[in-house]
Amino acid sequence: MGREKFASRLGFILISAGCAIGLGNVWRFPYIVGQYGGAAFVLLYLACLVLLGLPVIVMEYAVGRASQKSIALSFEQIEPKGSKWHIYKWFGMAGNYLLMMYYTTITGWLLYYFVKMIRGDFNGLDSEGVGAQFTGMLGQPEIMVGFMIAAVTIGFAICMQGLQNGVERITKYMMLALLCLMVVLAINSVVIPGGKAGLEFYLKPDFGKIREAGIGSVLFAAFGQAFFTLSIGIGAMAIFGSYIGKERRLTGEAVNVLLLDTFVAFMSGLIIFPACAAYGVEANAGPGLIFVTLPNVFNHMPLGQFWGSLFFVFMSFAALSTEVAVFQNIVSFATDLTGCSVKKACAINYPIIVLLSLPCTLGYNVLSFIQPLGAGSTVLDFEDFIVSNNLLPIGSLVYLLFCTANFGWGYQNFEKEANEGMGISFPRSSRLYVTYLCPLILMCIFVQGYIATFA
Repeated sequence: MGREKFASRLGFILISAGCAIGLGNVWRFPYIVGQYGGAAFVLLYLACLVLLGLPVIVMEYAVGRASQKSIALSFEQIEPKGSKWHIYKWFGMAGNYLLMMYYTTITGWLLYYFVKMIRGDFNGLDSEGVGAQFTGMLGQPEIMVGFMIAAVTIGFAICMQGLQNGVERITKYMMLALLCLMVVLAINSVVIPGGKAGLEFYLKPDFGKIREAGIGSVLFAAFGQAFFTLSIGIGAMAIFGSYIGKERRLTGEAVNVLLLDTFVAFMSGLIIFPACAAYGVEANAGPGLIFVTLPNVFNHMPLGQFWGSLFFVFMSFAALSTEVAVFQNIVSFATDLTGCSVKKACAINYPIIVLLSLPCTLGYNVLSFIQPLGAGSTVLDFEDFIVSNNLLPIGSLVYLLFCTANFGWGYQNFEKEANEGMGISFPRSSRLYVTYLCPLILMCIFVQGYIATFA
């Protein structure tokens, strides 16, 4: 029996974009933009996305399509005989599990906040009352665990239906609904009276703000955000390359995914910045922006309960799209390594993911005494540090070296695979850049991640 394929090119693009589109776009992107100068930062971010994200995605796709396997077996299929590139598969597989160990917790928060918006729990509350709602949720382990389990159940229920009937069919509808919701929410924010200042901050570049924040800090933040949002380096993108045929060149497909990913991030800013400006709320509130600041904004809006409910539906779809994509990767590990059925792989991994997610979910209450990165840190912070500051940059470096070095798969093999079919070719003129400069950038991101965490 041959490897299952996507039923349509649209399905591949939307699911790949769904893997990239997630909390990095709609949670992290707006507050990073707020902290680092608005529109000028957005321009730098877009450049970094193309310079760093695009080459690595193409390389992950190429490895996946050439091997027709997930990261569990992809390196064995195409690596030079006697080489040890396949050792990285254990780190890549661990990265997928680690990512889900905290991603499921945050997805549960979003589902819970949708329920709270529908019930009108924020109606009539002042800023302190809205903040207390979030603190109260973190202090209730039964609610945290319940909604985390709901997030895991939804993800595996979709994956259990198979690639075409489950992951592709449902994710397509989810992604199309997400995009429509974003347009509606963005239009509502743009026409809010008093939102003009927020639009100018977001759309009118002021490079003086970059100088104020420090050019080095802003540039690193732009590279880091481009890197974080795509979750590249752990095979989460490579799996989708293994499901597509040879009809299209991979650079064009990667460009389509980046455009969708960027569209969602951009629209998130259009939703948030005018609304914050209209109601005098700072948009650089950090990670609490979604769960504390924005509910306060919706609380002051006409029809705020309605718009808040729509917003958290959209947020839940964004998080679930990534969750389903990574679950599909995890399921593929099991089917590639053992030959078991998709349903059996889901049944085995479901309790594993729930159990692995418990330390993060309970890290805000029962296990709050565990502070791995120092006073005030949580289990989630530690798990995110392992993935974002270690496995993602190291994994991307592995893919870059594997596809460009003579002792790896080699640039000629990579280029041949990437350029098979119709569409945009991977530019031959970029060989020196992806062979030497890209690895150097990734090493700098890796080192800076440690400096930022421990300095």
